[in-house]
Amino acid sequence: MQRLGGVQMAVMDLPNWIDAYSGGSAVWYAKRLSTNDTQASGGHQAGPYIPRDFIQEVFPSVNRPQAANPDKWFELRVDSHSDARAVRVVWYNQGTRNETRVTNLGGSGSALLDPESTGALAVFVFPNGRGNENDECHVWVCDHETQADLIEERMGAIEPGRGRIWTADETQQRLLPVPSATGCWLTLDSIPPEWLQDFPTGEAIIRKAIELRPLPGISVDARLTSRRECEFQIFLSVEEAIELPALQGGFARMGDFIARAQSILQRRKARAGLSLELNVRELFLEENLREGQDFQYQPESEANKHPDFLFPSEERYKDGSYPTGRLRMLGVKTTVRDRWRQVVTEADRIGRKHLLTVQEGVSVNQFDEMRLAGVQLVVPQPLIASYPQSVQPHLQTLESFIADVRLLNAR
Repeated sequence: MQRLGGVQMAVMDLPNWIDAYSGGSAVWYAKRLSTNDTQASGGHQAGPYIPRDFIQEVFPSVNRPQAANPDKWFELRVDSHSDARAVRVVWYNQGTRNETRVTNLGGSGSALLDPESTGALAVFVFPNGRGNENDECHVWVCDHETQADLIEERMGAIEPGRGRIWTADETQQRLLPVPSATGCWLTLDSIPPEWLQDFPTGEAIIRKAIELRPLPGISVDARLTSRRECEFQIFLSVEEAIELPALQGGFARMGDFIARAQSILQRRKARAGLSLELNVRELFLEENLREGQDFQYQPESEANKHPDFLFPSEERYKDGSYPTGRLRMLGVKTTVRDRWRQVVTEADRIGRKHLLTVQEGVSVNQFDEMRLAGVQLVVPQPLIASYPQSVQPHLQTLESFIADVRLLNAR
C-alpha cells in the first residue's frame, strides 16, 4: 500500500485493475487524450474533456441548468500513477460555453495534464454507474500501447476523437458521439440484403461511403476526414442491424453471450486497424494515382518488412538502379504516440519516412523525437490546429504529399 495526500492507495497492475473495476454497476469512459486535454497545445483548458451528458449521468447533482457553472467535488484516483486528490467537475453553462471539465488536477504533475500523455489512452471508471451519484473516480492512463491493447480487448478499439462508454454488460455499451443524422447511418431497409447475411468487407463499406460522400471539388484532406466519419456510421448501422436482435433475444448460456461479444469486439478492432489505410488507398485512386505504377499498397520492401504504401512500386524499389531520390514510403497509423517507431525500420533505401496519422496532436518532445529519427508527420488539414503551434509549420498535409508524388512521377 502507498499513502498519497492522506489517502491510502493499493498499487496494482493493469490486468488486476481491469478485473477490479469491471463488475457491478461500474461504468467506464475511455478516450485518447488530445493536446487540449493535456495542455500540450499551449492552451489553458481546465482539464480533460468529458461529454456533458455523460457527466450529468454519473454526477446528477451537476445537472442544475438554473445554476451558474454548477459543480461537484469528488475524489480522483489515478491508479496508474499512484496519485489521489480531490478534484472538481464543472458544467460551464454561461455565455457561449456548454461543456464539462474536470479541474484542480494539479497541473503537469498529473498524468492527465502531462504533455507527454498526449495520444495516450485514458480510462475513467465511475463505480456507482450511470444515474447514481459518484463520489470517486478511478483512472488509468496507459503509458504504452501494450497497455492500451489490454483495455481495447475489453472495450473494443478506441480511436482519436471518439470516446467510448462501456459497462460489463456489453449490451449497454455505446459509442461517442452518438450517431447523428449525417446521412450515412443506414436504416434497415437501405442496407444491402447480402450485408445482413455476411458482414461487408472494409472495402465494400468504404465504397458505400464514397457513394454517399462523393464530395467533388473538396480537398483530399477534407474528403478523408468526412468519409472516415461516414464509413464509421455505416459500419455501426450495419453492426446494429445484425447484432442487436441477437443480443435482445438473449442467450441460453453465458459462454454463447461472451463468444458473441468477443466476435463484435474483434470485428471492431479489425475495422479500426484497416479503415484509415483503405480510405487513403481509395483517395490515391481517386486522385488518378495508378496502383502498381504510381503507388503500391502493402508491398514488401525487404524480407518481413511491409510498409503500408511504396511509391512508385515494389519493383522500382527493389531495382538498385532506380534513383533513391524518387522513392517514397507512407506509413499509416491511427495513433502514433508509440507506434511511430515501427515505420523507422521499414524501407531501408528511403531515408525520410512519411507517416500519416489522425491522432489529435503530439507533444513537442514527441514530435522532436520523430524528426530526429527521420519521420515526416502527415496530418489531414482539419486536424493541424490540434497540434502545438510550434509543430504546425513542420506538418505536411495529405494533399501536399500527393502533389509531391505527382512531381516524382512526372520526371
